[in-house]
Amino acid sequence: MKKLMTMTRQFRDDDNGAAMVEYSILIGIIAAAAITAVLGIGVFVTGQFHNLCATLSGHSPAGYTVTC
Repeated sequence: MKKLMTMTRQFRDDDNGAAMVEYSILIGIIAAAAITAVLGIGVFVTGQFHNLCATLSGHSPAGYTVTC
């Protein structure tokens, strides 16, 4: 019985995997932030490209057509 109590206490006090779990959560948060940033920048760049294309379409020289 004493051996079982000792093993239970050792298992309860063991924190070897805690750091790995913390780092995994941190990596997940960083990955989510990076994905959100990339998607946000992509939407912004797409909007700017469409604005540029519309501007160029209205000011193209004679004989040239701007296609987007």
